[in-house]
Amino acid sequence: MTATYKELTDFLVQLGLEKIEHTEKTYLGHLIAVYRDLQKWGCDEDVCLGGMFHSIYGTKKFQGFTLPLARRSEVRALVGERAERLGYLNCAMFRPTFDAAAIRGTPPYRITDRITSEEIELSREDFDDLCRIHLCDWLEQVPRCREWGHRHEAYRAMAEHLGGVALEAYNRVFAAEAA
Repeated sequence: MTATYKELTDFLVQLGLEKIEHTEKTYLGHLIAVYRDLQKWGCDEDVCLGGMFHSIYGTKKFQGFTLPLARRSEVRALVGERAERLGYLNCAMFRPTFDAAAIRGTPPYRITDRITSEEIELSREDFDDLCRIHLCDWLEQVPRCREWGHRHEAYRAMAEHLGGVALEAYNRVFAAEAA
């Protein structure tokens, strides 16, 4: 069983995430917004929680906060095994390998773990959910950071791969680029 929403946000506050800046808001605010957006997309709770913890261990681009990997079991106890794994994968994936899988759009879905250098083959479900988390994260912040061209082909491929609400959200957010 995963922690309550209050227990999750209390954990993040105890880490001081409400004091860390992230794309013109707080890091905590960004994490909560990704969680809520994934809920609006109709995602399962483990995907939403993976989104809330999508960069908890730091990413190649975001190093404003990094929870030590030695604390993975603590995060797993809070959010559940699958949500923690999705969050870890989002942190650890070498973006060019993920982008190549998204642009190719067909299995096998292989990514490289930038921390361990291991190649990971993702199931279709994990790949799709990682696309949801990764795309939702970017769509939540790109209107503020205005890096419209950053990995544009890959983000578009993720949106098209997922279709439905993800593609609608992508089109709505990127319509602001033209404005």
